[in-house]
Amino acid sequence: MSRFRGKDRIWVILSLGITLIIVLFGLWTMFHTPSVQWHDRSFKGLFKNYGSQARILLFAVLAYYVLKAIIQRRWVDQWLILKKIAIALLKVTRKFHTPIAILAIGVIFLHIVGAFLYGIKLDFANISGLLAGLALLPVPIAGVFRARGLDRKWHLRLGLIFAVLFLIHAFL
Repeated sequence: MSRFRGKDRIWVILSLGITLIIVLFGLWTMFHTPSVQWHDRSFKGLFKNYGSQARILLFAVLAYYVLKAIIQRRWVDQWLILKKIAIALLKVTRKFHTPIAILAIGVIFLHIVGAFLYGIKLDFANISGLLAGLALLPVPIAGVFRARGLDRKWHLRLGLIFAVLFLIHAFL
């Protein structure tokens, strides 16, 4: 078992490094844009692109829980080929759940910074985004406790709260 933890650790460290590079480059790009342009459509497109990228990454992160539920509830037991595909996908999503989540958090951070630089109005999209961002804060901390076996399903519960708020922000 420790062999697999070592391989997983490599993916986590690699994703932390890639995320750090992406975040530093994104921040450098935003803060080297003249402040007069922070309220232009092109800047809005920049930070909205970060949001779109985060949405794709978060769907990959959430796919782990969807596939896990499908397997646990035996929804595909009667179709052997679908069951085999779901199990194979579950293995892949389990392996890359944490590295992709780390990348997603970095891109979400850039999206939030860009939104603040652009200017926040108290409308539904911004309020739901702020609530989703606040709900996201404890999720990685609970994930660390989960990885160490000290979690009491807080990572899952907080992640579900974030997922609901994220879906509201992204699609309403």
